[in-house]
Amino acid sequence: MDCPRCTVPLKVEGHKGLSIDRCPKCQGLWLDYSELDELEDRVMDEDSAKGAMMFRSHGGELSCPKCSETMEWFRYRHYDMEIDFCPKEHGFWLDKGEEKRVVEIMEQRAKDLKRSASAEAQWESFLAGMKSKGFMTKVKDLFKRR
Repeated sequence: MDCPRCTVPLKVEGHKGLSIDRCPKCQGLWLDYSELDELEDRVMDEDSAKGAMMFRSHGGELSCPKCSETMEWFRYRHYDMEIDFCPKEHGFWLDKGEEKRVVEIMEQRAKDLKRSASAEAQWESFLAGMKSKGFMTKVKDLFKRR
């Protein structure tokens, strides 16, 4: 396979436990269709918690290295990062450094979900405490005129 940007042959290498195809010139990489999900799974493997990867796609300029069809692009998980993909589901093209950004985004998503779950638990605890007579008495006392 050749790089869709540089047209030089891609080199197979290991990356985070995956066998990926990297361009020796521009350092972009080709991920087969399932490998982007596998890259994300290194950080977060609960697919339902990840949210939608692609909201809308746009016409692209690069050719798929597998089928030569024109690829499209999308904003990855609605972030300001454009990823090219083959509409025939052959894979994704990530420009230099975008694989690191994918991992960073998933790490942040995992932190945000953990923080959200903690906040929900604290809120539920707070609401349960409001039902106690002691708490409501204290609130009423705050508004009593003396």
